[in-house]
Amino acid sequence: MRTSNHLIGLLNFLTFLLSIPILGGGIWLSTRANNTDCLKFLQWPLIVIGVAIMVVSLAGFAGACYRSSFLMWLYLFVMFFIIAALIGFIIFAYAVTDKGSGRVVINRGYLEYNLDDYQGTWLERRVSDNGYWAKIASCVRDSRVCSKMGRVVGGIPETAEMFYLRKLSPVQSGCCKPPTGCSYDYRNETFWSPGAGGVVGTNPDCALWSNDQQELCYRCNSCKAGILASLKKSWRKVSVINIVVLIILVIAYVIACAAFRNNRRIDNDEPYGEARMEKSRPSRIQL
Repeated sequence: MRTSNHLIGLLNFLTFLLSIPILGGGIWLSTRANNTDCLKFLQWPLIVIGVAIMVVSLAGFAGACYRSSFLMWLYLFVMFFIIAALIGFIIFAYAVTDKGSGRVVINRGYLEYNLDDYQGTWLERRVSDNGYWAKIASCVRDSRVCSKMGRVVGGIPETAEMFYLRKLSPVQSGCCKPPTGCSYDYRNETFWSPGAGGVVGTNPDCALWSNDQQELCYRCNSCKAGILASLKKSWRKVSVINIVVLIILVIAYVIACAAFRNNRRIDNDEPYGEARMEKSRPSRIQL
């Protein structure tokens, strides 16, 4: 038990290091919120949790090194809520990204996205809100994700056949081109003309497509679905890191409880093992 202080100090130092990936994940989500995913509130809980783990780990490390019962008590108290918050964040992240995935299109290298696949989720309702979507669409437009799609191969702009084989991101597929079922003809990455038979299909996005580079398919449901698919991909990546850190945090917390009891015994000058048993139950003196 006496070695628990050293072990908890080591684990807290490791936890401090692991808080860096959590903080980095939040910052990464923040950068994507500014240029790809365009939802600017999801990263803050992760950043707050990362900073909290970093600070509390330092307190736990100091408490273990200096056998400070107050710091250890503070560490245990705050870390309990941090672990609970991290568990809640992981569950929330998986729950709101449970539905939806890209649909395979024949003779296309990219997937296409349908908003119906995400119906009923909290994220879908938030993204579909007209007022909120106006901000997201503006963010996507300002990120210039569509204008960056252009490619030149051997000094010649890529052909339709080359474009059809590309691996597009969900946002590029949903926001920067019309749905394949609308039968638009490719002119370049963001300029499409109606086919010989005109625009076909019952997809309402077909009528919403515009060659205006400030409009494109930003009003389309496929664009909303692309944003949701991009968010799902980002959140799932970050959640893997969170799960690993959560496991280590729980282990550190259990050992910290043992270290705290150890510090209490030292503060109370209580002996260990059999000596403690003899102190609590002294043998009867025979006369």
